[in-house]
Amino acid sequence: MELTPFARERNVAIAAVREAARLCRAVQAEMAPDVLQKKDRSPVTVADFGSQALVCRKIRTAFPDDPIMAEEDAAALRSPENAALAEQVAHYVQQLRPAEDEMVLSWIDAGNLDEQRDRFWTLDPIDGTKGFLRGEQYAVALALIEDGEPVVAAVACPNLPEQLDVPGGGTVFAAIKGQGTFQFPIDGNGHGDAVQVSATSDTAEARFCESFVSAHSSHDDAASVAERLGITKDPVRIDSQAKYALVARGDADIYLRLPTGGGYVEKIWDHAAGSLVVQEAGGTVTDIHGKPLAFRYGRTLAQNTGIIVTNGMVHAEVLDALHAVGVA
Repeated sequence: MELTPFARERNVAIAAVREAARLCRAVQAEMAPDVLQKKDRSPVTVADFGSQALVCRKIRTAFPDDPIMAEEDAAALRSPENAALAEQVAHYVQQLRPAEDEMVLSWIDAGNLDEQRDRFWTLDPIDGTKGFLRGEQYAVALALIEDGEPVVAAVACPNLPEQLDVPGGGTVFAAIKGQGTFQFPIDGNGHGDAVQVSATSDTAEARFCESFVSAHSSHDDAASVAERLGITKDPVRIDSQAKYALVARGDADIYLRLPTGGGYVEKIWDHAAGSLVVQEAGGTVTDIHGKPLAFRYGRTLAQNTGIIVTNGMVHAEVLDALHAVGVA
């Protein structure tokens, strides 16, 4: 039976983020209760590196010629002062994939692409650091980019149930350009269920989500936009590309990531997978000026400012409101 275009890539991507999620859950389950109070980032650091090692191993095994642009590299782990950290990373990876310590480091370094290629993968091994530390929302986000556009995406949300507000396991969202978006139980198999954005067309009835941390997006500007649009529902504030997932399956109608100043430029691994998941579910993703996101300028979205994600029905109104309140 002949697979549809990119079906193998999607299947490998789903398997990769599922395996990485297993490692992340193992690290999270063993975190000390006072980690967040101590501002101790070591658990998320271990999970970041371990997740990247597993995903890069999976991609390189299936597609040995495909380069990977990921957030981490193993240089710091090779320094003597980080020997204990490197041992922890290797320990968690080896629970899932037996390998020598140096092999684990080489898998991490398989994600060291810096320059644009016609075809490459981009990975955020843990998107949503603080959500991970709180035991709340985080994601493993992987996308294949061809000719400057995401064509395959897999976003594992280990703490996001298949139905919001209904207790359950995590969820994987996967998409192929032109073939729709599907959600899968993170621990299961099967064909998955197609998801679609909401049909909300009245902005007064809309619900928006934004970053939990105000440093990532201007909450004040978002409140002004919401007031302009007549939105009265409280925003959903969660970490990571789980926000894209909420819009994709209709749990939210708008996701605003507004500039906070300081010249910050978005990284491609923070948006490539999520943007395709939303677009293939029928939504729209642009920057605050209505420009499509440009994934052809290396590691950053250098040609874009801010991110606006909607169900498509209200996108024009959101852009108008951004202009009216002086954000765009």
